[in-house]
Amino acid sequence: MKDFLRKILPDRSPIRLFLHRMTAMLAAFYYRFPAKNMTIIGVTGTNGKTTTCNILHKIFTEAGKRAGLITTVNFKVGEIETTNLSKQTTLSPFATQRLLREMANARCEVVIIEVTSHAMIQSRVWGVNFDTAVFTNLTHDHLDYHGTWEDYREAKGMLFDKLNASSRKANVQKMSVINEDDPESEYFQKFPVDQMFVFGIQKGIYGARNISLRPDGSTFDLVIPNGHETVNFKIPGKVNVYNALAAATTAVAHRINLQTIKAALEKMRPVAGRIETIEEGQPFTIVVDYAHATDSLNQLLEMFRELTTGRLILVFGATGDRDKTKRPKMGEVANKYSDLIILTDDDPYTEDHKEIADQVRAGIGRQEGDRFWQVLDRKEAIHLALGVAKEGDTVIVAGKGAEEFQVVGKKRIPHDDRAVVREILSRAVDVEIN
Repeated sequence: MKDFLRKILPDRSPIRLFLHRMTAMLAAFYYRFPAKNMTIIGVTGTNGKTTTCNILHKIFTEAGKRAGLITTVNFKVGEIETTNLSKQTTLSPFATQRLLREMANARCEVVIIEVTSHAMIQSRVWGVNFDTAVFTNLTHDHLDYHGTWEDYREAKGMLFDKLNASSRKANVQKMSVINEDDPESEYFQKFPVDQMFVFGIQKGIYGARNISLRPDGSTFDLVIPNGHETVNFKIPGKVNVYNALAAATTAVAHRINLQTIKAALEKMRPVAGRIETIEEGQPFTIVVDYAHATDSLNQLLEMFRELTTGRLILVFGATGDRDKTKRPKMGEVANKYSDLIILTDDDPYTEDHKEIADQVRAGIGRQEGDRFWQVLDRKEAIHLALGVAKEGDTVIVAGKGAEEFQVVGKKRIPHDDRAVVREILSRAVDVEIN
């Protein structure tokens, strides 16, 4: 039935959106509006949502609060963690409300939810009264669904607009936390709230200063209006300094002290599949990351280009049934930063994987054998990359992160980039390329 409706009704047709809304209302009523007695924090933006949410959960836990978490990668009810296998960032209404009911029954005080633009348009979080909205950043993505940049931005803004439109909880303020360094910051600051907190490296009252980046993390001074602490953060990359800032600023908004925030940040480790390094005694660096769009891939490669003394070797592809315009752009980014490129399949879905590769390849602009190879079997592509890597090199396997399957047509085929890497390393096979 669902597939039939998809064929005859456009994604954003009034009928489909009405059905989404009705489903969400049924779910909220069925589970008796579980969010009503918990503080709900929604995190939105193009990149950094999952890591920001996980850092926030760590901080609240460090502060002694029982917290729930719903993200692309994982769910947590207190300290009990499960993996998100749905391939949805924001779950279906029934799945979301069921999790919220579990959290309410477990006496969670606060819940952090990763919220997408799709979820807002499709009313997936109807009946979830958000108290704090966090904005990480905005870059071009999902235009296949939203159509225009303005519509995409407006969909993200719906979370902030929803703050004052939703009912209030006793002694809980409506607050926004906004990345002031982002060019779209002013748009998100226009939504009225009880309190607004802005953060940034270049601007912002809440900031990171004296940043020192390392291959395994960073050190920075976390600055707030009434104090500062030097933080040794174990997740690499400037982008993750921003994620730490977003979480820290949100925590301050919720009256968690700076020392507790520092302690939590220093205990935090990379989220599965987010700049996750694989260490099996090899003389080169291996990174598995979820980067699957132009901007996230650019940030990832730019970071490791600076940190790599040898060659930067990239294994990546593009997702099927998604925005086709970003494919050659991702190829251009790969060409800009990578010494060796191995183009492979991501999740083709129902598209021809060779056509997807051709569109990405148009942006790469290299001939086969000229520091470029097309190996559509993802496992074989990873095998090739690890086989040619030498001491000082960095191998980046991008696009799928911690996902445990590959979608081909309508089938989910078991596949985990991290497991594949470990399996190949255990065999320690070298590959010669002519």
